[in-house]
Amino acid sequence: MLTGTLHKIRVLIVDDSAFMRKVIRNMIETDPEIEVVGSARDGAEGVDMALSLCPDVITMDIEMPRMHGLEATSHIMERQPTPIIMVSSLTKEGAHATFEALDKGAADYISKNLVSSSIDMFKIQDELIGKIKAVARKRDKLFGLLGVKRTEPAQPVKRGFATQKVAFVAIGASTGGPRALQEVLTHLPPDLSTPFLVAVHMPKAFTGAFADRLNGLCKLPVKEAQDGEPVRSGQILLSPGGFQTRIRKRSLTDFYVEINDNPSNSLYKPSVDVCMTSVAECYPGRSLGVMLTGMGYDGLEGMRLIKVKGGKTLVQNEETCTVYGMPKAVIEAGIADKVAPLDHIAGEIVNMI
Repeated sequence: MLTGTLHKIRVLIVDDSAFMRKVIRNMIETDPEIEVVGSARDGAEGVDMALSLCPDVITMDIEMPRMHGLEATSHIMERQPTPIIMVSSLTKEGAHATFEALDKGAADYISKNLVSSSIDMFKIQDELIGKIKAVARKRDKLFGLLGVKRTEPAQPVKRGFATQKVAFVAIGASTGGPRALQEVLTHLPPDLSTPFLVAVHMPKAFTGAFADRLNGLCKLPVKEAQDGEPVRSGQILLSPGGFQTRIRKRSLTDFYVEINDNPSNSLYKPSVDVCMTSVAECYPGRSLGVMLTGMGYDGLEGMRLIKVKGGKTLVQNEETCTVYGMPKAVIEAGIADKVAPLDHIAGEIVNMI
């Protein structure tokens, strides 16, 4: 029960559509801990209201008249840094704009496909409320992370593991994942021969664009995984949205990617658990599981199986997570070999393989 003295999370909605402003407001106001303090009709008005109202969180449309959402985000982050959740269309163009907004300082994004069905609407409502609460709680630490000193991977040091050499790395992430993955993957050196599989909770239209973006930034090749393709040394594969991705074994040295819709009723597509479990089974004692920022506990069972089969586990620490959910689940289960801040994760991966 809320008391009269409890500070509610104050949200500003910026969207040129009156219908969308109403839908977002109705979703947000189902939670008694959140209140909408204003609604702006375009980016210029959004900047003015952000400066005058000082909201805790802003939801920001991208395509708007007078001032684009990306430009408004830049102005707000320069003049009064505030957690911004982008409201993005599920298109390739929407994906590119969303990743650009994250580069400009936006904290996360939510799908603009808010009214496709009642089931989807309730799912997105829960996701939106969860993200608003998460970025509001992490406000101060989040902006500290935007200016975090980036470090090159540390020199390999002996960790004392008794397992065989790591032959595969599986990485999982969710809320806050795009920025975290970009930080980690762009700092991996070009001479790594170990293959990677990355599973991040992201819509189908976004994963291909995200893989292309990472490929242009990383020293290792990055691509969206395709069904049936072989596992190649030194390549980073991104699990496509809307499907489940597994690593399968043909022979002792021949591994390939399997992509399908099984299980079709899974809450997450891709599921980190599905990806990591397949890696643990194909590379017993020779896999490394890495858990980055995210809401919930998807990936816990996959990390557990990696550990049970003699592999290694690495987890992002609470202080640098946008949402300390998925990493927390692994740590509380007692199966994390190493816990490290985000800007040390790449170096720790190099050390552990």
